[in-house]
Amino acid sequence: MALEKKGSELLVKMLSTNHQHQLIPSSTRGGWNAAIFIIFVEVAERFAFYGLVGNLIMYLTNELHQPTVTAAKNVNMWIGLSSLFPVLGAIVADSYLGRFRTIIYSTCIYFLGMVMLCLSASVVPRYYREGAYFVALYVLAVGEGGHKPCVQTFAADQFDEDTDEEKEVKSSFFNWWYLAIVITGTVATFGIVYIQDNVSWVLSYSVLTVVLVAGLVLFFIGIRKYRKESNLLGSPFTTVAQVFVAAARKWRVNNRRCWDDDAVYYGDDEDHENSGVHFKHKTLARTQQFRFLDNAMIIDDLDASSKVRNPWRLCPLNQVEEVKLVLRLIPIWLSCLMFHAVQSQLHTYFTKQGSMMIRSIGPHFQLPPASLQALVGIVIVITVPIYDRILVPTVRKFTGHPAGITVLQRIGVGLFLSIVTMVVSALTETKRVSVARENNLLDNPKAIVPMSVWWLLPQYLIMGLSDTFTVVGLQELFYDQMPDAMRSLGAAAYISILGVGSFFSSFIISSVVAISTKSGEPWLGNNLNRAHLDDFYWVLAGLSSLFFGIYLWVAMRFVYKKVVGEESSGEV
Repeated sequence: MALEKKGSELLVKMLSTNHQHQLIPSSTRGGWNAAIFIIFVEVAERFAFYGLVGNLIMYLTNELHQPTVTAAKNVNMWIGLSSLFPVLGAIVADSYLGRFRTIIYSTCIYFLGMVMLCLSASVVPRYYREGAYFVALYVLAVGEGGHKPCVQTFAADQFDEDTDEEKEVKSSFFNWWYLAIVITGTVATFGIVYIQDNVSWVLSYSVLTVVLVAGLVLFFIGIRKYRKESNLLGSPFTTVAQVFVAAARKWRVNNRRCWDDDAVYYGDDEDHENSGVHFKHKTLARTQQFRFLDNAMIIDDLDASSKVRNPWRLCPLNQVEEVKLVLRLIPIWLSCLMFHAVQSQLHTYFTKQGSMMIRSIGPHFQLPPASLQALVGIVIVITVPIYDRILVPTVRKFTGHPAGITVLQRIGVGLFLSIVTMVVSALTETKRVSVARENNLLDNPKAIVPMSVWWLLPQYLIMGLSDTFTVVGLQELFYDQMPDAMRSLGAAAYISILGVGSFFSSFIISSVVAISTKSGEPWLGNNLNRAHLDDFYWVLAGLSSLFFGIYLWVAMRFVYKKVVGEESSGEV
């Protein structure tokens, strides 16, 4: 207890200032005292993930001797599945184990995967090394599936939502959480990759394993401070299915009766006790969206005559409104897929562009093209504190909104910037190709075009700004607007946008290649000077604009969660 108290006080003091404004107000330090320890286990896991994925393709090609195409597909498949497994992990957490126990179990599985990774790179005979390595990778994916949807949600649960001050701090929490992850990923990318390239793969994996263990130990130190779930409902899909089935069975009932208090089922004490709400019961306000579901809460003659409520025929108002919350988020999820399709260019064609440009810094140093990816992280590290400490308080004076602007407005700004990213990228690539043409290099794919790599700087900077707005906004939206009992699933839904967006990017590339091949010169060939990469970027800009228009249409009609007795969280 003494160690826990001392460590907590020290960490909170580090996040405070001695000036007029405090990073953590004294009245909200209880939530931060617990959340800080949870941040440690997330930082450790993210450090291990980025330290592994940052140079994974080099291990597969140089150590396991896989062809580059095969290695690239294996990396993309692993990243994609790692982003989809959290959906299963969220179901397990929300339905059976709870977030706290899921974090512990999944982190232990992740630790097992790291140990297997170390063994596969050291003591496993070379003939079996490839198989053992991939088994370890997918054990890590399983561990990540339970870890990722629960940690941030569990940390956010440590803050109460009863006061405007708590809501402001929770909104600020998402900014600092993302900042911690970005800093961790940047450090891992530089430090661990250097060890892998210059010292030893086994040593690098050992370092990642030790950091993971340290994070888990710190998580256990704060165990007495955590606010944990009180009730678990079972599968959230059952709750959703009950509302749809009940509404379908009463499709002939007059829907206007749902506004007659005597005809509406509000639930009883048993429903409140088993509502899945973690800390206390909250009554959601009735809304007029998706009114076809309202029949599920209407008490008809058969319900009135029955002594026992049939949950597949009659659902309380809260359950119906919770299903509406989930339905409202689905169009947002779909309209943001293109954002991550754009983001995936960071690791592929952006790097390829840089590899064909002048990268000299001084007489003896060549900047690795992949190192430019760190610019995105640097932009985020700079802009998140500015956004949280300067922009939000300033805008709040004019809008009156606790977060300055609504979360949907924040996401929209980031989506617009992703369009700008593709426009700038297309113009820069057009310039690069024109320089190659002027120097008769169009048919020399290995030649360095006499053009500085710093021409790419604007597209990296704008992408970093886009991340600052959209990524944090999506994290907050899919936490705050999900039913309390399904918040792990909400986090998994946000994470799955990354995986599905990556697959969507591959689909776009395949479609562009197939269509361009039929109509003449194929795009995106091995010779980047004749690959029409600028035209491909314009295609991405056009698709992003289309998806942005859909997002605006959806966002303008979005209804925020409203709890009875609380003020509305705002409108778009």
